[in-house]
Amino acid sequence: MLFQQIINGLTVGGVYALIALGYTMVYGILELINFAHGEIYMLGAYLGIILFGFFTSVGLTSHSLALSFALTIALSVLFCSAYGFTVERIAYKPLRNAPRLSPLISAIGVSIFLQNYVMLTQGATDKVFPDLLGSAGFDLLGARITYLQVLIIGVSFLLMLALHLYVTKTRMGKAMRAVAQDKVMASLVGINVDSVISVTFIIGSGLAAVAGIMVAMYYGLVNYFIGYIAGIKAFTAAVLGGIGSIPGAMFGGIFLGLIESLGASYISSEYKDAYAFAVLIVILLIRPAGIFGKSTEEKV
Repeated sequence: MLFQQIINGLTVGGVYALIALGYTMVYGILELINFAHGEIYMLGAYLGIILFGFFTSVGLTSHSLALSFALTIALSVLFCSAYGFTVERIAYKPLRNAPRLSPLISAIGVSIFLQNYVMLTQGATDKVFPDLLGSAGFDLLGARITYLQVLIIGVSFLLMLALHLYVTKTRMGKAMRAVAQDKVMASLVGINVDSVISVTFIIGSGLAAVAGIMVAMYYGLVNYFIGYIAGIKAFTAAVLGGIGSIPGAMFGGIFLGLIESLGASYISSEYKDAYAFAVLIVILLIRPAGIFGKSTEEKV
């Protein structure tokens, strides 16, 4: 039972981590909580269903299931990245120098708009994602591990590693770290701050799109409200690990998934959502900046 719940927790935690990365990257650069990020994840799930349905209707899935799946992910990432870029340009960039409460209100407004946009265009009923891999899998240490769980865990960790290498090794990654540290000084040395912010939203939205497709595959059902619940949990994971810290978001997502899975198994599944917030309160009482966060002093 323990190993089974660890596998379940890693599966869900990997998805939480991918969504949490979008929150923590935006906060690290803009000090803004993008509450519309959960809806980008929800759009990714819907786009996965729509695109895979289209490829099925034209007969591509019958010829190559792997190609259909790869195209579904690629196009969903492309569309969601475009949504993230548009949201940043329309809802956040004009408020760059506004009081800090204004972008927060704008983020909540965008979240509500996207929820209703999907509800009106796709309907309020649940949508079903096709069962691609079924229950096929293998037994390990007394646990049943499906190929879908292996796929989700593998893709999640691969994307987290790719993001870490991108931020630490590439020119744009160095620019992102510079802007996060000091936007004014970064602009003085020739870094285009607006471009860096846009790239941050694009990357975070792309990761959320992949998370949305994987959740749709894992649970099989999607509705317009899944972005709210997942967004709150991913935000919790980001705060738990240390908001603004990329390794913290990764750890927080995995840790949150494990806590939910173990709590639901050994205590009660009725309070699954409450365990994460209880742990968050305890962690913040001990370390207010989060596990990987750094306390900063502000001189006045």
